[in-house]
Amino acid sequence: MPELPEVETVVRSLEQHLAGLAVTAVDLFMPEVIRSPKPEQFTEQITGKQFQKKLGRRGKYLLMHLSEGLALVVHLRMTGRLIYCDPELPLEKHTHVIFHLDNGKQLRFADVRRFGRLQLVPAIEVSGLAGIKDMGPEPLDPEFSREFLKKELRRRRTRIKSLLLDQCFVAGLGNIYADEALYRAKIHPERLAPDLTTREAAGLHKAIVEVIAGGIEHRGTSFRDYVDGEGRTGSFQHHLKVYNREGLPCSRCGRPIERIKLAGRSSYYCPACQKPK
Repeated sequence: MPELPEVETVVRSLEQHLAGLAVTAVDLFMPEVIRSPKPEQFTEQITGKQFQKKLGRRGKYLLMHLSEGLALVVHLRMTGRLIYCDPELPLEKHTHVIFHLDNGKQLRFADVRRFGRLQLVPAIEVSGLAGIKDMGPEPLDPEFSREFLKKELRRRRTRIKSLLLDQCFVAGLGNIYADEALYRAKIHPERLAPDLTTREAAGLHKAIVEVIAGGIEHRGTSFRDYVDGEGRTGSFQHHLKVYNREGLPCSRCGRPIERIKLAGRSSYYCPACQKPK
C-alpha cells in the first residue's frame, strides 16, 4: 500500500500539471470505486470543475481541491494509481476512471485490486470524513514532537509495531516505514510501547522523521504497483535496511534479517540489533 512518502510524491508530481485545469468529461468504467456521491452524480458534479493551485494530503489520502468549494478525496489503498498522461498512452487493463482535461491531457485512476476509492465532497467536510477525522498527527509536523511520542507511548499498552501502524496514533506510517524506523532505532517490533525508555522513545522519534523524510526525498518505494503521478517509480527500495530483506545480511552486524508475523502483518527486523527486552 502506498504510504505517506508515496502519496506525498504523487501529490507533488500531479500538482505541477493539474493547477488551473478543468475537467471536461469523465469516463467511469468501474462505478464501484466511487464512494460518494452516487456515480452518476459524481461525474455530473465534477465535470466543469477546475483544479486549484495547491493539492493536498492527509495521511495516505490525496486531497485535490476544486473550484466551487469541492474536493476530490482519493485513497489509493493497495494498488491504486493516479496518472497524468497523454490520451495516446495505451490504456492499462485495470483503468477505472478517466478524467478528460481542458488541455487535451487525461488524469487516469487505475487499480488492479479495486480497493481504492474516490470521493467528491464539499471541501469544508474533508476533515470530518471517516478515516480522516480521527487521524493522528503527521510525522513531519511540529505536533509530532518527541514529547508527544514519549507521552503517548506511556499510555498505550500495545506492541510498538502495531501502534505505529495505527493511523489514529500517527498518520501515514505503514509496514515499510514502520519496520525501517524500528530498525534505525534498534527496537524490536514486539516490544510493548510503554516499556520503551526515554532514550529509546527519542531515538524512535528521530528514526520516524528521518525515514519519512528519506522516503519523500527518494520519491517513494516501488516494488510492484507504486508509481507517481507521471508514471515514474520511486527509488527508496534501494535504501531499505530490513523491509522485504528476509535472509539477507544486516548492514550493521551481518546477521540475517528475519521476518515474523505480528497482527497478521509481516515484520522484518535484525535479531541482533533489535533485541527483545
